[in-house]
Amino acid sequence: MQRAVEGEVAVIFISRRNGEDAAGYDAAAAAMDALAAAQPGYRGVDSVRDADGIGITISHWADTASAQAWRDHPDHVAIRNQGRARWYDWYRVTVTTTTRAYAWTRS
Repeated sequence: MQRAVEGEVAVIFISRRNGEDAAGYDAAAAAMDALAAAQPGYRGVDSVRDADGIGITISHWADTASAQAWRDHPDHVAIRNQGRARWYDWYRVTVTTTTRAYAWTRS
């Protein structure tokens, strides 16, 4: 789990997968995870999906410019278009700045 830091930008992506082309989706998701991790300002990602296909992914970025650069990355744009055409029934994106963050872990 990613620990958010005050002042970071969090991009919250909530979606419903339609169940089509699971192998293609998995390959694209792995490629996007690797590509995002290589981008300047990338701070990490948290992601979950339930049995009904509803998922929440939160990517963490150093600042707005880093998050926007990821949004506009040509490979990300191409995969986003494939997602709309093939893998998602819907999605919603919320971009916010972290004003307070903390974490707890059982030791």
